[in-house]
Amino acid sequence: MQIRSDDLSSEATRALLRLHLSGMHESSPPGHVFALDLTGLQAPGVTVWSAWLGDEVCGVGALKQLDPRQGEVKSMRTHPDFLRRGVGAALLERIIDEARALGLRMLSLETGSGPAFEPALALYRQRGFVSGGAFGDYEASAFNQFMHLELNAGLNASA
Repeated sequence: MQIRSDDLSSEATRALLRLHLSGMHESSPPGHVFALDLTGLQAPGVTVWSAWLGDEVCGVGALKQLDPRQGEVKSMRTHPDFLRRGVGAALLERIIDEARALGLRMLSLETGSGPAFEPALALYRQRGFVSGGAFGDYEASAFNQFMHLELNAGLNASA
């Protein structure tokens, strides 16, 4: 599997993003979908990566830089044909590595509640994200939840 920066010009990536947005709307109450559309993912300060196996897109994920200290994980989605193969974990590691390279101190995310969100929540928890308060322009609700990862934790002494 190859992970590469994605300019969102391929139809395969665009189709996966449409699937992502559709899934978010199906699994979330009205007014609680904060997934970025294509225009939002092409905005300055947002970097998108996609995972590929040959000419098949396996997944997508993005990093939105909120300010010089904090970034946000956005648009994490594994293609249904590649579930439980480590695609999401590999993309998340790429996002974390890039956030560290940018000197960010905190990586945060907003997600929903319920069965559709459990696999992603398990991945984030496994990687060290912890539940916390709302950030940025988000407002807490009974549906959404927020997770954070301190990026300075776990760095080796030579860093």
